[in-house]
Amino acid sequence: MIVVTGATGNVGRELVRTLAGSGAQVTATSRRIAETDVPDGVRPRRAELTDPESLRPVFDGAEALFLHDGGPVAHLLDVPRLLDAARAGGVRRVVLLSSLGVVTRPESASHGGTGRAIEEAVRGSGLEWTLLRPGGFHSNAFQWAESVREQRTVAAPFGDVGLPTVDPADIAAVAAVALGGSEHAGQAYELTGPAVVTPRQQAAALGEALGEEVRFVELRRDEARARLLRFMPEQVADTTLELLGAPTPVEQRVSPDVERVTGRAPGTFADWARRYAAAFK
Repeated sequence: MIVVTGATGNVGRELVRTLAGSGAQVTATSRRIAETDVPDGVRPRRAELTDPESLRPVFDGAEALFLHDGGPVAHLLDVPRLLDAARAGGVRRVVLLSSLGVVTRPESASHGGTGRAIEEAVRGSGLEWTLLRPGGFHSNAFQWAESVREQRTVAAPFGDVGLPTVDPADIAAVAAVALGGSEHAGQAYELTGPAVVTPRQQAAALGEALGEEVRFVELRRDEARARLLRFMPEQVADTTLELLGAPTPVEQRVSPDVERVTGRAPGTFADWARRYAAAFK
């Protein structure tokens, strides 16, 4: 049995489908998960990632765990207790969805502080572990869905600064391999797409997927910051703008790890845009 936390998120949902399709026994868990959120044969279980006790019955009989890093509630996780509960349930292997920012943004509280502490807890758990460190996701483009649908525009700062964003399906594919055996234990993988892509290029790719022009509108830094502050803390917003506007060489580096683990090249942003074009129509 494999337990997938964050099972209704961008990566978790893809991972549940991938594992179920391979014939694995899967328990999918998140705060509000329902039967309709999972494929046939997958066991949905509601639990709070921030409450290790609520996860004890979820872990019962499991051998492997996909651990979401908590995203906006990462700082509330008690990872040592959570992993103690997992071990008590039978879990022997954990694959952590972490972030490249743990390495590239050590001064950031959310990445260098919280993210590193989570990784250290996983390393010190006594379980077999694998760390997945993606950068930006192709699916971050969903933030533009409304403006593309209504105005056929994408508004973003730093229009010609690119990052090698990755398809959540490719992260899930790597996770599925790592969950299936011990050969990836003790490894940390940087997960990227096959090429650097800029916001302006993403807008063009969405237009091609829709068969209509999508206009790119470049935001000033202060305009972008005001938008980010609507849904994230000030420090996180500033770190995000620094990453988007002045990425480090490591953040712009294309990694071979997706292909190395899965045996196939990662998907491009254009591939992702075609697959999810209906969300932007």
